[in-house]
Amino acid sequence: MSNAAERDTEGRRVRKSPSAFRTISEVASELDVPQHVLRFWESKFTQIKPMKRGGGRRYYRPEDVALLERIRTLLYNDGYTIKGVQKLLRETSGRKSAGSGAETNASESQAASASNGDDTGNGSLQISAFKRRELQAVVDELEALKELLIRRKR
Repeated sequence: MSNAAERDTEGRRVRKSPSAFRTISEVASELDVPQHVLRFWESKFTQIKPMKRGGGRRYYRPEDVALLERIRTLLYNDGYTIKGVQKLLRETSGRKSAGSGAETNASESQAASASNGDDTGNGSLQISAFKRRELQAVVDELEALKELLIRRKR
């Protein structure tokens, strides 16, 4: 990787090509996660295989970055556990992403819903606090509607 590709003639940083390899610091910055989290994910997800050069420097391929983005979304936004994401990736790695993004995301969400187990391996469902509050609000509303229906029948 030459400095010419990273800086313009006046020394300002320029955006890398989408097909360029990225360093761990670039990927960490792009995904807004610490570098140690990326190294941890490498140990947990065998699908992440950055190229390593002299001194152990990691260079992430575009497909590695895309996979890391997907893992980040599943863990941080969708509330999945490490084990749930591992299972999802195992189940979807054999399939090609030939369908449209919406179809692929829908089928992955269904597979992930079934695989979002907790780290104890006992099959119980672990969800984020945010999703738990949303579900509790729905349950409360349904119970209130049930009470209204019961009162109307009397």
